[in-house]
Amino acid sequence: MSWRAEAKEYVCNVLVRLGALKFGVFKLTSGKISPYYIDLRLIPSHVEAFRKICDIYVRMVEEDIGLDSFDRIAGIPTAGIPFASVIAFRVEKPFLYVREEVKAHGTGRNIEGVLNSGDRVIVIDDLITTGKSILRAASMVEAEGGIVDKALVLMDREEGGRKALAKSGIRLFSLLTIKEASKILYQIGVLDEEHYKTILKQVKQSG
Repeated sequence: MSWRAEAKEYVCNVLVRLGALKFGVFKLTSGKISPYYIDLRLIPSHVEAFRKICDIYVRMVEEDIGLDSFDRIAGIPTAGIPFASVIAFRVEKPFLYVREEVKAHGTGRNIEGVLNSGDRVIVIDDLITTGKSILRAASMVEAEGGIVDKALVLMDREEGGRKALAKSGIRLFSLLTIKEASKILYQIGVLDEEHYKTILKQVKQSG
């Protein structure tokens, strides 16, 4: 089994073990209503899972993106910041983050950290739905002189985010899609058929 296949299975097992995959009615950051929710904010509270998932991110940065293709790493509040900060430290690249709201005091900047004109920045988040959060972060980085043409997430919910980023010239890198994750969970007997079909229906309706 390849490292990527093993990583996908590991992430799926973590979702189950931490209770990070929930079903119900949820309003997402994008504003969309979803019948399921993936709470990756739980991961940093579990040291071993956090370490291993950061290992996965780092390997994707090194092998899929390439360390020479970017200068800085930017995290998105709030879920993306813990991952992005550790990844930046591990690959020895400067870290910055995009503010959720513009500061009304101090410097009043949208970006916290050092960003030079022409710096190539990777935006990192936990997952992507419509792409709005990543596009917002990219526009803020670009407004201060940075260049964003790559984004990295652990999971793609397959609700238009990849296409939206591509239209803005940003290539999305992800470990796995929600269809892949739900299929793995269904095959190992963790996800029942009703919930499996619920996820597939959400993807189809959003496609």
